[in-house]
Amino acid sequence: MQRSTQRSMPWETQPGGPRERGGRRRLPSAVRKILLGLVAIVLVFALGFGILLLVTPSVANARQLAQGIDKAHGAPYPGIPVPARFAAALEATEDHRFASEPGVDPVAVGRVVLGALAGKNEGGATLYQQLAKMLYTPGQSGLTVEAEQVALAVKLKYSYSGAEILRLYADVAYFGQGFYGLLDASCGYFGVQPGQLSWPQAALLAGLVQGPTTDDPIAHPAAGLAREQHVMGRLVAVGKVSQSSADAYLKTPLSRLLAHAGGCRG
Repeated sequence: MQRSTQRSMPWETQPGGPRERGGRRRLPSAVRKILLGLVAIVLVFALGFGILLLVTPSVANARQLAQGIDKAHGAPYPGIPVPARFAAALEATEDHRFASEPGVDPVAVGRVVLGALAGKNEGGATLYQQLAKMLYTPGQSGLTVEAEQVALAVKLKYSYSGAEILRLYADVAYFGQGFYGLLDASCGYFGVQPGQLSWPQAALLAGLVQGPTTDDPIAHPAAGLAREQHVMGRLVAVGKVSQSSADAYLKTPLSRLLAHAGGCRG
């Protein structure tokens, strides 16, 4: 019986389908199309963000804008350097990736996108974005405004140190009861300089920046207490305060925290 002289091709003897020369398996066409689509989307976003950086204003005047806001509200400029406890409380509750993110939080952005697809309104603005809003787009809203804030946040990140970003933020933030800036708020609510804030006091002030009216501990003590509890929980979550210490701090009634309310400047 004559033996066949035709040799089998490599892919005919290999289970699992065709292979490229050299033994590498080719990706299915559907997978390749998906990957190419993802690359195209990334490139489009990169190009769009590059254009956004070009058309948004410089942030070189951030200090001047902060000074103007403070002057308009009778607050001192520049304020004192942000003390460690308030900084920790603010970062824990508003932006726990503050030190490492590039001005925006990619994880939070992803959460916002997924929330939007599900019909939910998820927060995800970093401290840089919040500062950009306070300085450059106060009172404005909408998709284009939010896109501008993202670009400005990145510029702020790479134009100023983290310590100065926190200082600018604390200078122009509104804390309720007519208090603009951390110094006025600390003195007004507690009668102490910011560097003397206890953990509960720092948590209370850090919790006010998102709802200075609704979470006002004087006008709405229940809401103020709930916000203080939230911030203290975040401090525990990021390892700045132990759970046992937080429990002890939260036993201090608001009336006692606010017992020495009044001015302390000058």
